[in-house]
Amino acid sequence: MNTALANIRIVLVGTSHPGNIGSAARAMKVMGLDRLYLVAPEAPFPSSRATALATSGDDILERAIVVEELLDAIAGCGLVLGTTARLRSLPLPVLDPRAAATRSLAEASSHEIAIVFGREKSGLSNDETRLCHYLVNIPTSKEYHSLNLAQAVQVVTYELHMAALSALPGEIDPPDWQPQPPERMEVYFQRLEQSLLAIGFLNPEQPKRLMQRLRRLYQRARPDENELNILNGIVSATLDLTRERRAKKDQ
Repeated sequence: MNTALANIRIVLVGTSHPGNIGSAARAMKVMGLDRLYLVAPEAPFPSSRATALATSGDDILERAIVVEELLDAIAGCGLVLGTTARLRSLPLPVLDPRAAATRSLAEASSHEIAIVFGREKSGLSNDETRLCHYLVNIPTSKEYHSLNLAQAVQVVTYELHMAALSALPGEIDPPDWQPQPPERMEVYFQRLEQSLLAIGFLNPEQPKRLMQRLRRLYQRARPDENELNILNGIVSATLDLTRERRAKKDQ
C-alpha cells in the first residue's frame, strides 16, 4: 500500500445494500486504499452479498470497522471531507474530487483523514455534514447526475491514487500544526453554545442558526490544541463570570 494513503479512511454512512459495501471495497482495493469504516449499515454485516461483490477486496471487508455514530468513525481525524450532491443553505467550502485528493495527500503525512459517503437515497444529513471541514461534489451531467455509491467511491479513490502517484504538494500549513479531532471540537461547540446562552447572546428559542454559522467559522479555521485550549479558556471564563454575577444578584 502507498504510504501516502495509509492515513486515509473511507467512511460509509447508513448503507442500505450490502452489495454496495462490497463494490466500494473493490473500488478501494484497486486504488490502493484499505481502511473502511461502516456507520450503522442497515443490513447485517458481515454479509455474503458484500463479500461476493468485493472480489479481491474481501480482506478490506474483514478488517472493516463498524460503529453506530459518525463521530466514532471520524474520531481522531484532523481533516474530514463529506461527499454530497446537494447544495445547502449554509454550505461548507466545496471541493471537486481532484482538489479534495490534493488536500488530503498534503495533510495525510501529519494526521488522519476521513472521506465520508452518505446513504444511497438521501446522502448525509445536515447534522452529519456539520462534522465535516469540507464538502466534496462530483461534477456530473446536468441532465442526469445520480451516481451509485460504489461509483462515487471509485471516482474519489481514483483521484487519491493519482495524487499519490504524483509528487506530493508542498506544505500548506506549519509543520507543527495539528488540527483538533471532531470529538474535541464537538465538546467545544456544546460549551460555546452554553456560554452564549448564559450571556444572552443567543436566542434560546432559536439558537441553532447562529451556531451553524459559528460552527462553519471554526471548522474552516481548524484550531490546533493550543488554540482550542485558548478558546475553551474564554468559554470557561465567560461561564464563571456569568455565575458570579448571578450569585451576587441573588444575594
